[in-house]
Amino acid sequence: MVSDASSNRIAGLETLLRAQGAKGPAPVEKWNPPYCGDIGMKIRADGVWIYGGTPIGRMPLVKLFAGVLRKDADGRHYLVTPVEKVDVDVADAPFLAVEMEVRGSGREQTLVFRTNVDDVVTAGPEHPLRFAVEPGSQGLKPYLLVRGRLEALVTRALYYDLVELAVDDGNGLGLWSDGAFFAMPAV
Repeated sequence: MVSDASSNRIAGLETLLRAQGAKGPAPVEKWNPPYCGDIGMKIRADGVWIYGGTPIGRMPLVKLFAGVLRKDADGRHYLVTPVEKVDVDVADAPFLAVEMEVRGSGREQTLVFRTNVDDVVTAGPEHPLRFAVEPGSQGLKPYLLVRGRLEALVTRALYYDLVELAVDDGNGLGLWSDGAFFAMPAV
């Protein structure tokens, strides 16, 4: 059961976020508020946001929270406002890359992704793709840097599309996007 204090805190955060409107993500990297604890916010590996043990079904609210999400140098994720910082337990990556558009080909290729919270990100020098080797299966898991230290896990369906686009640059397989080459580790 969620305490009244937590309910009031999350309602206040929602009000603050709504006031920002459609301005995009807040400048959370510039804010240094005090740590206020854990309010029971989680993001499952499938991208579902959970509060108090219950999935958040209102996508506008999820998008508002995503706009004030930050991953600090300590590796932990937080919802951050100018006056408070609270934990978010993230199972894998906070976002999923769910859609991809391929523009051009070869070295001129650009890969544009849409996340499950409607961020649109072009893979490139400022938003690199990285490939992690999954423990156990030894399969590759691709991630896209969205902003700050926040990444989107590229969904399995898009991963197959990436594999089809992979080229050998003479040193191994990888992908071109926005002038940058992203190597896929040999497994």
